Amino acid sequence: MKKRRFKKSPIDIHHTFADDQAHRSEPTGSYLAALSFAALGVVYGDIGTSPLYAIRECFHGPHSVAPSAQNVLGVLSLIFWSLIIVISIKYLVFVLRADNKGEGGILALSALASPFTPSGTGERWKIIALGIMGAALLYGDGILTPAISVLSAMEGITVAAPGLTPFIVPATIGIIVGLFFIQQKGTAKIGRLFGPITSVWFAVLAVMGISQIVHFPSVLLAVNPYYAIHFFIENGGRGFVILGSVFLVVTGGEALYADMGHFGAKPIRIAWFAVVLPSLLLNYFGQGALLLENPHEAVNPFYHLAPDWALFPLILLAASAAVIASQAVISGAFSLTMQAIQLGLLPRFRIQHTSDKEYGQIYLPAINWALMIGCILVVLSFRSSSRLASAYGIAVTSTMVITTVIFYVVARDQWGWNKWLTLLLCALFMVIDAAFFGANVIKLFDGGWLPLSMGAAIYLGMSTWKKGRRVIQKHIQEDTELLEEFLEKVRASDIHRVNGTAIFMNGNATRTPVALLHNLMHNKVLHQNVVFVTVKTRPIPYVQRRERYGIQVMPEGFARVKIYFGFMEEPDVPKILKTVKGLGFRIDPSDSTYFLGRETIISTSKPSGMHQWREKLFAFMSRNARSATSYFKIPPNRVVELGEQLEI
Repeated sequence: MKKRRFKKSPIDIHHTFADDQAHRSEPTGSYLAALSFAALGVVYGDIGTSPLYAIRECFHGPHSVAPSAQNVLGVLSLIFWSLIIVISIKYLVFVLRADNKGEGGILALSALASPFTPSGTGERWKIIALGIMGAALLYGDGILTPAISVLSAMEGITVAAPGLTPFIVPATIGIIVGLFFIQQKGTAKIGRLFGPITSVWFAVLAVMGISQIVHFPSVLLAVNPYYAIHFFIENGGRGFVILGSVFLVVTGGEALYADMGHFGAKPIRIAWFAVVLPSLLLNYFGQGALLLENPHEAVNPFYHLAPDWALFPLILLAASAAVIASQAVISGAFSLTMQAIQLGLLPRFRIQHTSDKEYGQIYLPAINWALMIGCILVVLSFRSSSRLASAYGIAVTSTMVITTVIFYVVARDQWGWNKWLTLLLCALFMVIDAAFFGANVIKLFDGGWLPLSMGAAIYLGMSTWKKGRRVIQKHIQEDTELLEEFLEKVRASDIHRVNGTAIFMNGNATRTPVALLHNLMHNKVLHQNVVFVTVKTRPIPYVQRRERYGIQVMPEGFARVKIYFGFMEEPDVPKILKTVKGLGFRIDPSDSTYFLGRETIISTSKPSGMHQWREKLFAFMSRNARSATSYFKIPPNRVVELGEQLEI
């Protein structure tokens, strides 16, 4: 055994590497066309299935108006201008500019507006809270979208073969179960079919619409906003309620923004303006023309657009489109969860990569089965897409309001846009968002309570976890001393040193790891080389290779390493440590031992800043979190865990 004494003055070194890859350049030519084609299947699956139920809910749902000629033109005008203002202008022109190093979505936008930090330093809590609420509400969308999309597709059976109506709900549940079971296999191969199937779907939407518009071309007059204004004048409060059904045509807006990281803004814009928007408008106007001809078809105008011989093929195509729309939402829930874990909003879950080529192909078993159970319960409870439509939309309208608020903060603080022009622009968006939200809130007791309840529960869990971790950080800060002070004490004592490398995972780089204190207390030795590793998540999706880590070399075999990951990356600590240079010694995986502290949270009556019931909830979440060993990809046979009890 060896004894070592410390020398003075640690040496600061920051190691740099070349970038993992060059900055993403704007796609052009055939590559741009391929990305735009692929975006049809992934980005626009949700909004692309809205024609199955949106028009029907306006004229046949529980909050409908009579399908008179003036009402049909008024609703079509509202649909036209909703797609133009909300999707084409708000999201495609403006919100897609708010990319966080290429990534989009409510959490990426929130991280762009305000940093997420374990200690809360530098955070703007109101912005963070809004982002958490927006993310929480999107989980409700992840349950409702598969339910309403598949259910509305299967309801075409009532038109094609009314005798099979009792099988609609069982068939819907069967498709949903199958959809969630294939998630663990990965969607790489199935995903290749998304683009072609969705392209056929949009082509069919356009053809169906055109076939009816040619009989009643006067329906195209609805592009005049006069008809929307006249609709409100004639219908008063009932006209406002209809906005809740009109909103169904834009429910894919948030998903569109969240999927920006997969394709970039340009392909998403091209796919929208070249294919999606024209196809949707033609189909909506075609359904409107059908109602002008025969108002009694309002019970299911989408399927009545098709000739009898095409009904069963159309049902099959609609079911395929619904599955694709659902797949996009499920994958989005997986990605959202991964971001939330990295940003410290959720405990660690088990994450499986289902593709060795595509990093974004991930599978989270716990989230998958929770979504599946939720979807099945929703289908069994509502049993029809018309009843489910009352619940659908309120979560997305809430998230759209939140997106507008945070977008304003980003535009002003990050981009330096003119205050009054930005305020005017966002006020326009907010008026529309608030109108849609108000129209949906009216349906609160018809099912709208469901996504709000789910969102509130998830928000409670996220905020409790974030606040609880902050309390733990504060306890550790108070109960441990500065690392430099501790090392000075060790320098003045004779501590036996043993061969090998000890790696201490240290959440706070300035404090002494609790695991180190326990190791010295029980084993009375230190390893020849000691590395303190702190893993930090930056508020960007990916960290460049040259910025992956920083090191601080200390005398006598001690060193501090900070490893940085983005919120879209899964930490692999051993892999990074293999590449670390400049420590004065090599980290040999076969001769290294990882020391981790394992905290057992105990709720007490001591003041902590949280109510005791939240302390108990946090303790429960902590006990069921994925272990740090698994999360950081540390080999289990190289780990020593030293437990401690923390009273909060």
